[in-house]
Amino acid sequence: MATLAGSLAGLAGAGGAMSIALARRPRPCLTAGHALVPDRLIDPLPMVLRLGLGGMTVRVTPGPHGELFLGPGDPQPGRTLRRLVLAPLFTRAQASAGRLWSDQRAPFQLVVEFAGRGRDTESLLRAYRMLDQQLRDHAPLLSRSAGGELTPGVVTVTVTGIANARELLAAQPVRHAFAEGSFDDLTTGPVPLELVPVLAEPWAYRFGWDGREAITAEERHLLHALVQAAHDQGHLVRIGGLPGASRRARQAIWSELIHAGVDVIADADIAGLAKHLRRFGTVSNG
Repeated sequence: MATLAGSLAGLAGAGGAMSIALARRPRPCLTAGHALVPDRLIDPLPMVLRLGLGGMTVRVTPGPHGELFLGPGDPQPGRTLRRLVLAPLFTRAQASAGRLWSDQRAPFQLVVEFAGRGRDTESLLRAYRMLDQQLRDHAPLLSRSAGGELTPGVVTVTVTGIANARELLAAQPVRHAFAEGSFDDLTTGPVPLELVPVLAEPWAYRFGWDGREAITAEERHLLHALVQAAHDQGHLVRIGGLPGASRRARQAIWSELIHAGVDVIADADIAGLAKHLRRFGTVSNG
């Protein structure tokens, strides 16, 4: 997948000088870190950016008029995806010469997971159309697909939780959101990178190791083989949903994922993951 070098060069003229906050506290970008945002966090973006994590998954619920509210429960006034995530994310990029961090080399991966109520077909379509319009308002900062080509931006948006997401997105000649694949796509036939750039799975979906003992040779071989096959087809790999064990056990799994070449590690232990990646290095810098 192409890096941000060309895209950021084109955006540099649109943004101003680096923000005061970035100048005071430069935070290295952890491209391999991805936050699975707990629903209890009222305003999750500031913590994710402060830790330098290169992406986040937020669960959203469609409102009665198509607006997306954070969390899977009843919509809370003011807690919209646009207000708490999209607007501040794009404002930061515009104010920082087209980057979220001074050393950003790959798109920030924002995964919007449709959950909770209001998931009938009509509600989901209405909600996606509103999301699509909100993204188009910030098109110069977003990764996009047009004419069968994927052009990276400062932020890449992926939507999940919509049953026919691939068909919905593929019908758009120009789009600023993408679908998510899985390792199953490696055997059912190649999927276009401009539609599905990332293959992602929960760890426990395919692996039984919980990090307490040494990983078996069979599972290690499977992990490495799947990652290599995904990379051979040009896809990035994100693995998350790690077992809810002790941090020590989770760290063992994080390290195994790093050694296997997994591009992005997703976890709800946001601070622990960021600390581990800073100490032991990231998988990729784009």
